[in-house]
Amino acid sequence: MELRDLMSNPADSSVPLHPIIADRWSPRAIDPAGAVPDSALRALLEAARWAPSNGNTQPARFLVGRRGDTTYSRIFDTLYRGNRAWAGAAPVLLLACAVTVNEKGPIPHAEYGVGLAAENLVLQAVSEGLVAHQMGGFDPDAAAAAFTLPPDVRPLTVIAIGTLGSPDLLPDDRTRARELAPRHRLPLDQLAFTDEWGHPAF
Repeated sequence: MELRDLMSNPADSSVPLHPIIADRWSPRAIDPAGAVPDSALRALLEAARWAPSNGNTQPARFLVGRRGDTTYSRIFDTLYRGNRAWAGAAPVLLLACAVTVNEKGPIPHAEYGVGLAAENLVLQAVSEGLVAHQMGGFDPDAAAAAFTLPPDVRPLTVIAIGTLGSPDLLPDDRTRARELAPRHRLPLDQLAFTDEWGHPAF
């Protein structure tokens, strides 16, 4: 049996979901010997490019780091210590940013647009047999300085992309336990309302 089957962590949903959605999760155990082919990486970024955005403003931008290059090193250096402990195994690190202004003025809902693009990207990763872990645990000011970002460009998240690895690769028992724990979400009746706030739609 393959590691992916052993480490399967599908969503526990009230109705069946599309497998790409059910199987998307954010593992920290990434195989340091794994690779992300350029064709797959291009597909991930194309998926992000075709995400919806307010008025087709397309605010999402990505700095692409491949292990061994300077872009990767600069992105990695912005990570907080807990993420540095495992993210260095990923063959690709992306820095997702929002362009907040265009020729017409402030871009409405720019961060929302980046979120949509990032979700397209990580779902495409699932379809490519890859894993993607999005991280808010990084220093956005350091990222802005490292890449001399314009004032209207806001760093939002770092995404580690690779192939699934064994939890034994993780640095400590606490991180391994988090990797192996069941996934959980608030129940639907706490998220979707009708008639009035707090009245479940389902």
